[in-house]
Amino acid sequence: MASATSRAHKVRWSLEQAVLGLTLLGGLPAAVALAWIVWGQNFTFEVRWTLAAVVLAVWVGSAVAAYQMVTRVLYLSANLLGALHEGDYSIRGTGAKPGSAADLVLKEINSLGDTLQRQRSVAVESTALLTSVMGAIDVAVFAFDMNERLVLANPAAERLLRKPAADIVGSEASALRLEKYLAGETPRLIERAFGPESGRLELRRSTFYRDGKPHQLLVFADLSRALREEQQLAWQRIVRVLSHEINNSLTPIKSIAHSIKRMISRIPDVPRAADIQDGLNLIETRSGALGRFLRQYAQLAKLPKPQERPIQILPLARRIAELENRLPIEVRARDDLQVDADPDQLEQLLINIVRNAVDATVDTGGKVWIDWKQADGFLQLTVEDEGPGLPDTSNLFVPFFTTKPQGSGIGLALSRQIAEAHGGTLALENRGEAKGCRATLRLPMD
Repeated sequence: MASATSRAHKVRWSLEQAVLGLTLLGGLPAAVALAWIVWGQNFTFEVRWTLAAVVLAVWVGSAVAAYQMVTRVLYLSANLLGALHEGDYSIRGTGAKPGSAADLVLKEINSLGDTLQRQRSVAVESTALLTSVMGAIDVAVFAFDMNERLVLANPAAERLLRKPAADIVGSEASALRLEKYLAGETPRLIERAFGPESGRLELRRSTFYRDGKPHQLLVFADLSRALREEQQLAWQRIVRVLSHEINNSLTPIKSIAHSIKRMISRIPDVPRAADIQDGLNLIETRSGALGRFLRQYAQLAKLPKPQERPIQILPLARRIAELENRLPIEVRARDDLQVDADPDQLEQLLINIVRNAVDATVDTGGKVWIDWKQADGFLQLTVEDEGPGLPDTSNLFVPFFTTKPQGSGIGLALSRQIAEAHGGTLALENRGEAKGCRATLRLPMD
C-alpha cells in the first residue's frame, strides 16, 4: 500500500527534463572528482575558484546543450505533425544526422506527409469525378441525414424540384414533399408529383454512412423520356411503313382518277357524267389530302438534329405574334434573353403552341400572351390563353391524338420533340388561378 502511494506521488518528468537531469547526474561524479583534485593542489584561492567555475560552466552547458538538442527535435516533429494535422503537406523536416534516431523520426514523418498528400490528391480527384458524374446523369439524387434534412442534391434533383440546391439543402423532407418516399418498399414506380409534367418515375432508396451516422439516399429515375423515345421510334417506324405503302397506292390512284376525268370530259353524252366527275373529284381530293396528312407525320421521322446558334427571344416572339392575324398576341416580357437553338425549329415550336392557344381562345373572345424569364439557368417561356382549358392533358403529346375537329395530332408531338432535342422540356397545364391553358417551354441558357 505504501509503495502504491509512493508511486502515485512520484514526480513525473518530461523527456527533455529527464535528459537534462540525467546529463547533470551523469557528469556529477566527474565534476566532484575534478573539484577534489583541484582543491587538493597548492593553488591560490582565485585559481581554485576559476577552475571550479570553468568545470561548472562546461558541465551545466553540456547538459543544457543536450536539453536544447532534444527539445529542438521534439518541437520540429511537433510542428511537422501539426502541419499535417492542418492539411499542409508541403513542409518537410531535414538536418538530422543520417542514420540517427532523429533522422529516422523525420523520415517517417516526411513519408507520412507524402502518403497523406497522395491520398488527398486521390480524394480530390475522386470528388471531382463524382461531382461530374452526379451533374452529368439524368437521375435525381437526394441525400437526407438522420433528422430527414436534405444534405445533398444533384443538378437533376434541382430540375425535378425546379429549385436551386442552395435553396433546398438543409430543408426538411416534409417541406420538399419527399417524406413519403423515405419509407416503403423500393424500387417502385410513382407518378410524377413535381411540376406540371406528367409521367412516371422509378424510386430507389439506399442507406450510406457519413461521419459514422446513417443517411438515406433517394434516387428518382425519369422513365417518361425513355418511354417517349421508344414511342417516338415506334411511331417513326409506323409512319415510314405507312408512308411508303400508302404513297405507292395513292400516287397511281390520284393519277388514274385525273386521267379518267379528262377522258370523260372529252366523250360526249356519257351517262351520268356529272356524278362520275364528282366521284372522281372526290377520289382525287381525298387522295391529295391523305398524302398531305402522311407528309405531316413524316416530319416526326425526319426531324433533323438542331443546328444551334445564338437567338434573341424578344424579336423572335414579336415575329411570332405578328404572324397570327386572328387575335392580337401580347408580348409581355421586355427583357431580351439569348439562347442557343435552331432558329427554324424553335420558330416552328412557338408557332404551334401560339396557334393552339389562339384556336382555344378565338371563340371565347379571350386573350393570348407570351411571357418569359430566366429561372435556374433556363429560359422559361410561357404561352397562356383565356380559353376553356384542357379536359385531359395525359394524351396531348401522343401522335394521332387531337381535340380539334380538323387537327392532325402532329403539332404538339413535334413541338415536344423539338424541345427535348434542345435539352429542354415542353409542358401543358390548366391555369390554376383562372380559366385557360398554359404552355411552358424550358430551354437551357448555357
